Amino acid sequence: MTSNDTLNKIVSLTKRRGFIFQSSEIYGGLKSAYDYGPLGVELKRNIAAEWWKFMVHEREDVVGIDASIMMHPSVWKASGHLAGFSDPLVDCLNCKERFRADKAPQMEPGTAINWVKGGKSSGEKSAGTVGTCGYVCPHCGSSLLSDERQFNLMFKTSIGPVDPLDNFLSEVQGKELSRAELREKLEEAVRSSAIYLRPETAQAMFVQFMNVQQTMSMKVPFGIAQQGKSFRNEVTTEKFIFRTCEFEQMEMEYFCEPGTQKEWLKYWTETRMSWWQRYANNKSAFKLRQHDEDELAHYADDCYDIDYNYPWGWDELEGVASRTDYDLSKHAEESGVKISYFDQQKTDPATGKPGIRYVPYVIEPAAGLTRACLAYLCDAYAEEEGVDADGQTKTRVLLKLHPRLAPFKVAVLPLVKKDGLPDVARKIVSDFYKAGINASYDEQQSIGKRYARHDEVGTPYCLTIDHQTLEDNTVTIRDRDTTKQERVSIDGALEVVKERINAF
Repeated sequence: MTSNDTLNKIVSLTKRRGFIFQSSEIYGGLKSAYDYGPLGVELKRNIAAEWWKFMVHEREDVVGIDASIMMHPSVWKASGHLAGFSDPLVDCLNCKERFRADKAPQMEPGTAINWVKGGKSSGEKSAGTVGTCGYVCPHCGSSLLSDERQFNLMFKTSIGPVDPLDNFLSEVQGKELSRAELREKLEEAVRSSAIYLRPETAQAMFVQFMNVQQTMSMKVPFGIAQQGKSFRNEVTTEKFIFRTCEFEQMEMEYFCEPGTQKEWLKYWTETRMSWWQRYANNKSAFKLRQHDEDELAHYADDCYDIDYNYPWGWDELEGVASRTDYDLSKHAEESGVKISYFDQQKTDPATGKPGIRYVPYVIEPAAGLTRACLAYLCDAYAEEEGVDADGQTKTRVLLKLHPRLAPFKVAVLPLVKKDGLPDVARKIVSDFYKAGINASYDEQQSIGKRYARHDEVGTPYCLTIDHQTLEDNTVTIRDRDTTKQERVSIDGALEVVKERINAF
C-alpha cells in the first residue's frame, strides 16, 4: 500500500464515520478548511483534555490562560511577525500554481529537466529546460519560475465601525493628488485600523507574564499554558489537516532562570516525547530531531522537533524551543513596561544583598492539536484479515485509538429490538452518562455490523445485552483489538470499563 493509499483511506474513513468534513462542502468546499464532525470533535477534545490534565492539572508550576485571538498590532511588531513572518512565494510560469520555494523539490543548478507544457494535464513535453533556482515546481516539474517574493503569513483585517476604504475615499474626495500621494493615504487608512488574527498562541503568554506571575504568586521556574486557534495565510496547504490556514495549538511557555535553560530544554523534550508515545500503538513512529544551527529561529539558542512518521514520511508534530529572553525583552522594549522577575531566594553577586532581578529565559513546547488528531488517526488505522461467522475471509478495518482518546468509550448494543432488551440497554447507557463516560446506544443493523461500525470509529468496548441477560443479569463485553468476549454482571459493567480505560 502506498503512502497516498493509506492517507486516502484515512480521509475516506473520517468522512464516512463523522470525524472530519470538508468545510462548506455543499458549495464546493473551501480549500484548506475542515469541519470536525460529531466524532472528530470528541477526539480533538479528548486529546486537548489529556494535554491540559498533564501540563496544567498535574503540576504546581504551570497555570493556564485563554487569551483573545485579536491583539494590539504592536504585539506583532515587537515579536517580529510584521517584519519577518513570511515565506518565499514563487509562481510557476508553466502551470500557474504558487508554492513555497523552501518546500520545493531540489535539483542541481544548471540541470536539464523535462516538464509538461501548460501543466500536468496537457501531455505536451519539452525537454532541456535549464533550472537555475536550485528547485523546480512541485506540481508540474517545470523550472520556468518567477522571482521569489516574500509573503507575510498573517491574516489582516480591520477593527472599528467604519470601513478603512470609506475613510480613504472621504479623505481624498475633491482633492487632486498624485498616484504616490493616493497610495500613501490608502496605506495610512488601512494601517490606522489594521488588526491581525494571531498566527500563534505564544505571544499572549509573554505579554501577560507579569499579570500571571503577580496574581498567582508564581515563582520561577513556572509555566503558562494555552490552547486555542491560530491562523496563517499559508502559501501551500497540503496533506489533509496537516497544514491548513486555520488550526489549533497547545502551547506552554516555561520561564526559567538564565543559565538553566539547557537542563529545562532536555527535561521538556523528554517529557513531551513520552507524552506522545503514551497514547500511541507504534512508539517508534515518534522521534526527536535537533535543529541545525542554520535552521534555528532568530530567537532560539536551541530547538528540537518531535517528528511523527506520517504516511508521506517524517514531519513535525511539536517543537520544543529554547527562546532565550528574546520575547520578554522585545515586549518590554516596545511597550516601555518593565518585564522582569525579582528572585528573593537568590543573592546578588555584585552587592551581596538578597534578591536578584532578571529577565527569564523561556522553553516553549508548542504542539499542533489538529496535527495530533491526524497523527493519532494514522497511528490507530489498521486493516486485519479475519474470518466472519459464515467462514468467509474478510478484512476488518479498525481504529486502535487509545481508550482515553476514543470518541466513545463503550457501545451498548441490545441484540434485538424487542423482548425488553432495549430497555435494559438504555438503563446501562444512562449509568455511563451519569458517570461522565461517553457511551453510544446502538440498535441499528445486525450485531456483526454494529461491531464492525464501532471498530471503525475506535470504540474500545462493546456491551451486548442478550436474552441471557434477562436470566442471570450479565452482559457480554467485547474487546475491540482482540475481539475476545466475556460475560460480566450488569452491576459491575461500569466499573469494569472504567478500570480498563484507566489501566492504560
